[in-house]
Amino acid sequence: MTTDLKKANLEEFLKYKTLYYDKIDFSTVRNSWDILSQEIKLPFVIHIVGTNGKGSTGRFLSHYLYKKNYKTLHYSSPHIVKFNERIWINGSDVSDLKLDEAHRFLQDIYDIELLSKLTYFEYTTLLAIYLSKDMDYLVLEAGLGGEFDATNVVPSDLSLITTIDLDHQSFLGNTVEEIAITKMRSVDTKMLVGYQIHDSVKQSAFEVQRQIKDERNKDISIEFLEEFNKYNLKESFASYLKRNLHLVIKCLEELHIDIDLSLFEDVKLFGRCQKIASNITIDVGHNPLAARVLKEEFKNKEITLIYNSYADKDYEEVLKILKPIIKEIIIIDIDDNRMVEKNNLLKIIKDLNIINIPSIEINENKEYLVFGSFLVVEKFLSMIGFNEK
Repeated sequence: MTTDLKKANLEEFLKYKTLYYDKIDFSTVRNSWDILSQEIKLPFVIHIVGTNGKGSTGRFLSHYLYKKNYKTLHYSSPHIVKFNERIWINGSDVSDLKLDEAHRFLQDIYDIELLSKLTYFEYTTLLAIYLSKDMDYLVLEAGLGGEFDATNVVPSDLSLITTIDLDHQSFLGNTVEEIAITKMRSVDTKMLVGYQIHDSVKQSAFEVQRQIKDERNKDISIEFLEEFNKYNLKESFASYLKRNLHLVIKCLEELHIDIDLSLFEDVKLFGRCQKIASNITIDVGHNPLAARVLKEEFKNKEITLIYNSYADKDYEEVLKILKPIIKEIIIIDIDDNRMVEKNNLLKIIKDLNIINIPSIEINENKEYLVFGSFLVVEKFLSMIGFNEK
């Protein structure tokens, strides 16, 4: 396998990589960055951390910067259909040719021991960082974490904090306050704090400011956004996305870039409350926070929910939140050992008195919401033969 790793193309190489892990070891990706940093120069780095809204915030921002003629790379995760979605460069998903170039470069500078230790997400992050070498801006979306997320291996010039709530407790902490602190400790210079549902996030920000002053002898600045009704999006966007738009506009003001709202109108937000047909909406959300915003988005409607969930998510709470808008539910079967046992879901559905439909048959007279995770959306799109292009 050692020889194979050095000879493997990117697709083959990533098959060897750990996609999910029980313990984070930040030293491996940090050592990798130490080597890569000798080879490239970073652009201006904007780091996006939070529980929900990172992907749409990053894409709004990257799209605008590109429209303003700045060379921009947006790194996000995971992908829905194709790996290339994770790295967006100047208006398009990265090409296979560019990915191969980056892969070969990393293979050349890293020894086999380091290549073996890097996880899937860490290696992908390093690919994106390498490809940002000729950019003006690198917009880095954190994975599940903050301080020890692979995206935090490079110093950030500005941090954007999206909405923070309970999620990934086994890694990040058991309370909103603990999770907020873990995420915000990734800040290096300044944080812009966007829309929050918990007042305690503000106190967590001040606590992080104090900790960084004590531990690093460094002052970071904090700015909280207070108004979220100043700007509007066109009707094809979900209404809640304007909260993320406000954070993006504040970031642009921080960068002294003038604002032209019309430039946001053709942003493509794949899988973010996206209508792919007149009666089908897909959303890659997976937690109670996402469920709450979707409940508001579909208020006064009755939807057929196409759903499944990872076992470590609070799927019972998600279904309780969505119950007022659910007419019926269909559990989409996914062959992945991280998914919840189907019988557990069926019991909750029965306890909540939600009608369960055994199979997916799209009816043009029904409104569908496909929700629960990236895997749920990916499986559904493959079933209907959807092509984003």
